Amino acid sequence: MLPGKSSVVIVGGGPCGLMLANELGRRGITAVLVDEKPSTAFNPQANATQARSMEHFRRHGFADEIRSLGLPPDFPTDIAYYTRYAEHELGRFRLPSAQEAKAKVNTLSGSWSAAELPHRVSQKFVEAVLRKHAEALPGISVNYGWRMTDYRDLGNSVEVDVVHVTDGTRQTLTADYLVGADGPRSKVREKLGFRYTGETGVVRDFMGGRMYAIYARAPEFYRAVPHAPAWMNVCFNPERRAFMASVDGKGEFAFHTQLKAHEDEKEITDEDACRMFQAAVGAPVPVEILSRGSWTAGHALVADHFQAGRVFLGGDAVHLFTPTGGLGYNTAVEDAVNLGWKLAAVLKGIASADLLVSYEAERRPLAVRNTSFAKTFADSLGLYAPVPEIEDDTEAGAKARREAGAYLEAHGRAEFNIPGVTFGGRYDGSPAIVSDGSLPPPDAANEYIPSACPGGRPPHLWLADGSSLFDTFGFEWTLLCFAGQEGGAPMEQEAKRRGIDLKMVHLPVPEARRLYEADFALIRPDQIVAWRGNSCIEAGEILGRILGNPAAWEVDMHRCATRTLQTPCQPLSTRST
Repeated sequence: MLPGKSSVVIVGGGPCGLMLANELGRRGITAVLVDEKPSTAFNPQANATQARSMEHFRRHGFADEIRSLGLPPDFPTDIAYYTRYAEHELGRFRLPSAQEAKAKVNTLSGSWSAAELPHRVSQKFVEAVLRKHAEALPGISVNYGWRMTDYRDLGNSVEVDVVHVTDGTRQTLTADYLVGADGPRSKVREKLGFRYTGETGVVRDFMGGRMYAIYARAPEFYRAVPHAPAWMNVCFNPERRAFMASVDGKGEFAFHTQLKAHEDEKEITDEDACRMFQAAVGAPVPVEILSRGSWTAGHALVADHFQAGRVFLGGDAVHLFTPTGGLGYNTAVEDAVNLGWKLAAVLKGIASADLLVSYEAERRPLAVRNTSFAKTFADSLGLYAPVPEIEDDTEAGAKARREAGAYLEAHGRAEFNIPGVTFGGRYDGSPAIVSDGSLPPPDAANEYIPSACPGGRPPHLWLADGSSLFDTFGFEWTLLCFAGQEGGAPMEQEAKRRGIDLKMVHLPVPEARRLYEADFALIRPDQIVAWRGNSCIEAGEILGRILGNPAAWEVDMHRCATRTLQTPCQPLSTRST
């Protein structure tokens, strides 16, 4: 039997649900997670962990463990484009291996100044790590093979009915809150009556409409292909368009191909799947089909709401992506990071329940932003079609390959060199941010301009001893003091009065002061700049607004209803800026 009572019930054991279990468990909050699957993912699914997700894994202490998984440490993470994998290479966007990324990260500045660089690893490996660490936390109960059948929001608690998939055992769980991280067919969302809004049904030559996924083992692949290995392999010809991520660098692949009008996914056999794979390779390499199935590309969908009462939604339950840019799973991780500390603060009595309203206010605009970026990448790749002669051994064929190579290399750089998407997401207009009246930098996919304008990721800096500025942050709140720690005393005293775990960091580093453009910066538990200023004298009002002062929030939420991501909130006062 499962624990009958907890603070939070999480439905869904994918990246969002498992990350949320870690966020809650690290804060001493009890949670019961249920998922009807027998275990974490078998299929590779998402294959790219963005740098911001890796920074959050670093905050939990398991970034290195995740970076050690997936491809061999010296395997290149290039994105390569071919007519067929064993035939003409058209172009290549080169990226570092895992060991190169680890060695290189502390030499970078500007857009890529970060505690962690991206890592190319299958979601199946990440889920296993997240599960292991969640299960090790006191008060966290992770349970696969249990299906949620119904729930009731009683106003002061929730009841959740679950059934064991194998033996039919039924149980009703009681909790303060319910979080539905149960995927695109979310039963939690369905009962709330929320609907996806946005764009769907987009048809493209590639990455639009019916797609077919094959998890394949082909150890002879690298002997049959005369090109340097790559993490992402894209096939570009009129017969069979596909993309294929290397899962282990040895012969396992996550292969996805566009189905043609005459191909019925219900009629595809293992033999047909083998032929699809071999057509993309351009050689009869032996292949074992580990799993296969259809899916639909062309989605850029976000639910109209993320919360009702004591029920919240996250991950694919509230946003559906076409997987270009690798943004879906990473957006789901940040949903959990955002919601976890807020639930914990309310459950511990540190914050008003009003704080929870900021979850939708912050995360929904980010989901709209990220699905829009993913759609742009899908259009760039999928609407660019190969000409008939691209495989011909003629001058016309060679010219077509040169032109396609130039286009696809530029596309690869645009889709996979995205520090602006990765680091530039902001919560401008949120009531859980105290603006100083400054405007954030422009939001651009391929450029990130570090800014301590409240509402965004703190600017990163490598310190003189070789450590990351982010490693000085506390797991909960942090006050960065650039001009003398004594000036932060009012914030420290107010945090203590409210029961807030605040770490004071004295950082008399001129470069850091220039980056943050203030004497003090308050960093939220999700590593977002909550406030900055030259005096902490108004600490009570600052923390009161962030943690849910009802009077201040009524004004802020009215303003947030029509905000854009570039619109700042009213500053608290000129005395604190």
